[in-house]
Amino acid sequence: MTGKVLTPQAAQELLAKGAVLVDIRGADEYAREHIADAKHMPMEQLSSQGMPNNSANAVIFHCNSGNRTAMNAGVLDNCATCEVYILEGGIDGWKKAGMPVVKDAKQPLELQRQVQIGAGSMILAGVLLGTFVAPGWYALSGFVGAGLIMAGVTGFCGLARMLLVMPWNKNMAK
Repeated sequence: MTGKVLTPQAAQELLAKGAVLVDIRGADEYAREHIADAKHMPMEQLSSQGMPNNSANAVIFHCNSGNRTAMNAGVLDNCATCEVYILEGGIDGWKKAGMPVVKDAKQPLELQRQVQIGAGSMILAGVLLGTFVAPGWYALSGFVGAGLIMAGVTGFCGLARMLLVMPWNKNMAK
């Protein structure tokens, strides 16, 4: 892998010299918060189509914390014909360095976080109701747990599909 890790300060210097910053997160994450000049190209798009031809001398990829970018470093390295870099700490590292981001609080929480909140709430409700009301309520926790396992195994999450059609997600960036 030729992708080198850059600190946010070094990335900013490289951007001033014509590098391109590419955000590989999902559309919902990007819509809620992103670095101002970052181009949005989700990882799924990059792995299937690669990067469109550009005249940049370098590309800096970033995600939320840096983990997703590091895990996909080999794929990202092959996406560009120029120098490839990875932003250390992702957008979180950028913010910790005191650099600005564009936020849109009107956008809903990222779908993954909504699923985590929903599933965690249903599991907790099942345990509490099973303990204080009737033992049959424990089945709710088991049902949600089984759903999470199936989502992990198959890639299909029924709860995420249900959340996508909720009113607060109607304007979610796609």
